[in-house]
Amino acid sequence: MQGLQGFPQDLLSRIKTAIQQHPELADLFHDIGTHINTLTGPIQTNGQAPASKKRKLESDTSTADTYDSIAGISFSIPQRKKLKLEIGHSPEIGAIRGTNPTTGEAEFGIQYNNVEDCICLPVPEKAQPQYSFCILPTSGDDQLLFTVPGTKIKAEAIHSEQPVGEDQSYKDVVIKMLNKRLKKTKVIEPNEKDFVSTIAQAHRKGEKAVHVKAFRGSKDGFLFFLPTGIIFAFKKPLLFYPFHSIASISYTSVLQRTFNLNINVYSSNIITDNTPPNNNADTSTHEIEFSMLDQADFAGIDAYIKRRNLQDASMAEQRRAQKYNVNGIKNDNDSEVAHEEEEGELEKAQREAQDMEDEDEEDDENFDPGSEGESEG
Repeated sequence: MQGLQGFPQDLLSRIKTAIQQHPELADLFHDIGTHINTLTGPIQTNGQAPASKKRKLESDTSTADTYDSIAGISFSIPQRKKLKLEIGHSPEIGAIRGTNPTTGEAEFGIQYNNVEDCICLPVPEKAQPQYSFCILPTSGDDQLLFTVPGTKIKAEAIHSEQPVGEDQSYKDVVIKMLNKRLKKTKVIEPNEKDFVSTIAQAHRKGEKAVHVKAFRGSKDGFLFFLPTGIIFAFKKPLLFYPFHSIASISYTSVLQRTFNLNINVYSSNIITDNTPPNNNADTSTHEIEFSMLDQADFAGIDAYIKRRNLQDASMAEQRRAQKYNVNGIKNDNDSEVAHEEEEGELEKAQREAQDMEDEDEEDDENFDPGSEGESEG
């Protein structure tokens, strides 16, 4: 579970058993783990005392590699600080880290071999374009979230082994650096072919939005529907559900203006930070609810879900057996054609609600206020 990284294995097993018996406790365990990490820093995987909140990379890694760097980058997770972003040269021993510009000391970071997913998202509701990079670890390390401006990179801000063109943006430079070094993944970005919101952006008119506002409990954020999964950002912790971790998706509280999206994920994925469960893993699930999604975006979301059979629990085993590549499903058009005539769960719920309203109206029209008295007389 995100927030429980590094807990002793016997304790994780007990937590997993408790969630299987009482699924409603999953949120509580998650919040407890997140709170402990916020106070003390993540617990070391050997179960010893908590590490310092200012996590240091292993000394042999931080000193053995050389780094490209970009000054003045705003980090939000694990701490809100403006630091120097450093990206190591070596895919084997390098890391992504935030470094204090005054002392030159690494404040926190993740080694490449521990990066499970790397996602670049446009930051919503900003007058000027900005992009946030979400670095999600396999285990142990803190998540990283840092934001770069959507402008061309300043020559004085960057130190790189490779020349950087004057017309390149901060975003393009960082993506190029990361894709060159990451071992298990590449940078994932939203694709307008997957999802585009129908709601106009007040801050940047004419630009298409690839996000949806939503709430997770009382926590507000944004859902992005990516080629490889669904992410809820930008509050701590970032919640990413790759396709292989999803058992099914459904809708509840379908109202005139809003609806809720329910993602049913495998309990084993919650415990182990979304790593794919093996064939012998427990198949119990836990439902994650995101509320107050705008009804205007239901058609686009439902189309995204149906293209990947995410509404179909019977397809879950196939998703668990296959991790999608960073380019997503290549036969989107074929899948869309195959499912365009199917009625999604949301449309079904709306139709049934409308049928009930029609029946009530029909009863009202047929009701004769004097008939009861006449029958009694």
